[in-house]
Amino acid sequence: MSPLAPVTGRWYALPGFVRFTLRRLVSGLLLVLGITVVSFVLTQLVPGDPVTANLGERAAADPAVVAAWRHMHGLDQPLPQQYLNYLGNLLRGDLGTSQLSHRPVTQDLGEFMSATFELALSAIVVALALGVGLGVLAAMRRDRAADQLVRVVSLAGVSVPTFWLSLVALYVFFFKFGLSPGTGRLNPGTPAPPDVTGLYTVDSLISGQWATFGETVAHLWLPALVLAVFTIGSLTRFTRASVLEVLGNDYVRAATAKGLPGLSVTLAYVLRPALVSVITVAGLAFGGLLGGAVLVETVFSWPGLGAYAYRGALALDLPAIMGVSLVVAVVYVVVNFVVDLLYAVLDPRIRLG
Repeated sequence: MSPLAPVTGRWYALPGFVRFTLRRLVSGLLLVLGITVVSFVLTQLVPGDPVTANLGERAAADPAVVAAWRHMHGLDQPLPQQYLNYLGNLLRGDLGTSQLSHRPVTQDLGEFMSATFELALSAIVVALALGVGLGVLAAMRRDRAADQLVRVVSLAGVSVPTFWLSLVALYVFFFKFGLSPGTGRLNPGTPAPPDVTGLYTVDSLISGQWATFGETVAHLWLPALVLAVFTIGSLTRFTRASVLEVLGNDYVRAATAKGLPGLSVTLAYVLRPALVSVITVAGLAFGGLLGGAVLVETVFSWPGLGAYAYRGALALDLPAIMGVSLVVAVVYVVVNFVVDLLYAVLDPRIRLG
């Protein structure tokens, strides 16, 4: 048998896409394990004393109280044993108990994560629609007035500080013109829709509460737009560069020379290869929106993961900090895994590499 012939039943006999998926899955799991180590070590290096932050100075002055508190939270054990305990609890789905809310961290994360996910999902949808659309427009109108205008707008989007933009948007649209109902997910006194997915927009639609749905969208659009501004600028620039690169290929020029309509050439011959590089930016941007919405959530009093992490950091709530870090890291790993799969679908050469 030729040494180049595939061996049945071996790893390399698997179909290319399955082999590609398994490799990415294993590397993702190993990456998550490494993230738990880094997260644990960094929380140990956080300046400040969690005992004083949680008990207060008077209680922290009593050695017996301090010893009992440290024993209750396992802080009196060696660091390797603390990590092994953390990893064992993590495998059972136990992230510990928040020292601030006195509830399981998983329960807190489930409550706050849904708000952040709704905000980030809305922001990435807006960013994809505007960023890809403006990028394609700028590439198709290269060096014309539309291209120059889009490039200026995209540069402004990636340059404006999110915190400053949040304050300006809240002042203009809420205080000045009253186009936004203000902060929070709902108006004060409005009950939340029945909890099905945790997303108020979806849950209000499922339960048929149309007034609550309208109120939710009214509260959501402004922080989502502010959060999406930076991503819009990034996607616009990457889409423009990617489309321009594809437009220079011979098969695109041949399709144009055949007399095909410009829209047909763009949709059939340009967008699919151009979107391969854009997918990376969009995937990383979505992970960044989930983990980096702290400033927007703080300004708009949005009860999300960023606000929870901020309060946990102020109180040196180590279980909460580690839980948020792990969730954000896992989101990045999952997003990159999905991006890799989309790569393989759009460009089969990648899975065979």
